[in-house]
This record gives sequence, structure tokens and C-alpha cells, in this order.
Amino acid sequence: MIKVLFECHHLYYLANFIPIIQEMKKRERYNITATIPYGTAQREKKIFKNALEDLDIIIIQPENEKQRIKKIINDTFDIVIVGNVGNLNKIVNNETIAVMVYHGIGLKQSYYIDIDNRIDIRSVESASRYNELNNQGFQNLSLTGYTKCDPLAKKENKIDLKDLGLKPNKNTVLYAPSFYPSSIDKLLPYLEEISIDNNLIIKLHNFSWHQKRYKYQSKEILKLTNKCSNIYLASPEEFNIIPFYQIADVLLSDISSTIFEYLYLNRPIIMADCFTLRIKHKLFKRRFLKKMDLARMKAVDFAYKLSNPKKLRNILNKAIENPLLHEKERLEAQTEYLYKTDGKASSRLVDAIENKLNIV
Repeated sequence: MIKVLFECHHLYYLANFIPIIQEMKKRERYNITATIPYGTAQREKKIFKNALEDLDIIIIQPENEKQRIKKIINDTFDIVIVGNVGNLNKIVNNETIAVMVYHGIGLKQSYYIDIDNRIDIRSVESASRYNELNNQGFQNLSLTGYTKCDPLAKKENKIDLKDLGLKPNKNTVLYAPSFYPSSIDKLLPYLEEISIDNNLIIKLHNFSWHQKRYKYQSKEILKLTNKCSNIYLASPEEFNIIPFYQIADVLLSDISSTIFEYLYLNRPIIMADCFTLRIKHKLFKRRFLKKMDLARMKAVDFAYKLSNPKKLRNILNKAIENPLLHEKERLEAQTEYLYKTDGKASSRLVDAIENKLNIV
């Protein structure tokens, strides 16, 4: 059996890994282990543990971070799969095949910075990104598509709106903001209004629940949902956004990777470019802009742009009433940003790994 470790630097990376785990289990030649840093919040670690137990995956659960790293090294894994560089160089030996499945495909420059020469295979979600990385001199690239979205092609285990306390006869809006910069502060006063005529599902970023700096976001949204009957707030345990994509008629987001992931379904997208910057980024805006992929931001032509929060309801109504508007741009963007929407990104990645292992 081939020994594989999934190093899950944050809980939300697991959504990218689960389709790969399922593909490896199907091939019946992998012994799979998963781990998360010891310093992760207790609730986050519990959610991680429960999710992996449901998949019947071995979990490394040490008493401290030093023991965790030591355990990984001593287990000598054939393959280590990561979502960012993080601890990579601490947990691989010379024979290990190191695989990067980056945790996002959005609008931040971190995609091009979070790179290490130790990576043997880097899963790339689109031909345009492949060409860009290849032009920068990287030779370890594998054009696979985006593994996180594979379940969207299967359309399995669809959530029943009634189970969420929502109304099947209403349109469903999924609001999935980033943690920073976030549209939450600007859009919060207008969310109740759009929930009057629509189901509203709110799926917050993992950091909005677990990181001290951003916890205020989940607290404010909880106040809203406690007084509005037609809003469903996904809990921290529902860390995977994919099931919510399936039941949403429209996505409302900001600079999150979700605006690219949701392209898989060819449904209307509203991109809110109204958000609050930290004081240092207000004073020194260049610092903020350096973190962003400005070329990609400018190229987004497949979504409704929302600059004025007061216009949210009008733009949302337009998106719902004209679902085919921007369809041409969305279909072109599917190819541009997602490569293929056939649900086989994980299969292509495991094929690339087995090719590296010389498995016929």
C-alpha cells in the first residue's frame, strides 16, 4: 500500500482534499492519513476529526506540535499533499513526493508567492494559470482542474431546502463573503431586505468563526439570522460550501474564490467590490493592491458588479429575472478559470501522482 498524508493547514482546505481522498480510496492502493496543526482551535480540530472519521481516514492526534511533526517524519509517507507551503519542508523526506493542491483560485497574489522548489507536483486548475506559471519557469505543473468542484458534476446528496427551514417556492441566494477584505460590513444592513422575497443562505469563511480578528463577523451575522426566519446561516461544522452551491440560484460574494468556483454551474454571480480596508491599507493603498491579482480582477466580466450596497436588491432582482444574461461570459470563464467541468480533476491529479510513482 502507498502511504499518503494530507497536511490540512486549515479546516477549510479539507474541501479540496475530500474528492482526492475519495478517488484514492476507490483505487484501493492507498493507505491514507490526515493531520491538522496542533495549534488549531479546539472546535476546528473536532470538526476535522469528525469529518475524517466519516471517511474512515487515519488521523494523527499528538499532544503537541513537536510530537505531530516527529510522528509524520517517523511514518515516512510516500506522498504528502498540502494546501500551502506551510510545514512542507519539515514533514517530507528525500523520497517523499510532495503535492500542492492550492486552497484557493481567487484574486490574491498569494497563489504565486506560496511556492517552494520542494513541490514535485503542483495541481493547476486552468490552462491560463498553467501557462502563466510555466512562463515563470515552474516545471512541476499538472493541469488537472479544481478538485474541490468535482462533486458538482455528480449532483449527489443535494440538500433539501425544507431541512434548512427555507421555502422551496422561493429563489435561493447564497452569500459567501471573504474574511478580508470583506463585504460583510457594507452589505449587512441590506441582507434582511433581500431575505423578504428570497431564501438567503449565508456561508462564512472559516476564519469568521475561528480567528479572533474576524470572529465579530459571525457574531454580527448571528444577530441577523436570529431575527430573520428566511435566512439560514451555515454552521462551522458545515465547512464545505459545495452542497450549498448546488441549491443556490444566485451567488453573492466579493473577492472570494467562490466567484470562480460557482462558474461550474453557469448561474448568475454578483461580485460586491464594496468592502472596508484596514487603516494601514487605507493610508497605504499600494500595500493592499500588491496583495491582489489586479489583472484577474479587471478581467472578471462574468459577474454583476455591486459598488453601491444600496443597489443590492435591484441588482439581485435583475440577476434572478435574467439568468441567461452574462451566460456567454460565464461559459468562456469556465474554460478560462476551471479547465474542465467534468468532475475528474481529482482523477487527473491521482493519475499524475501514479505516473510519478511509475505505476502502470
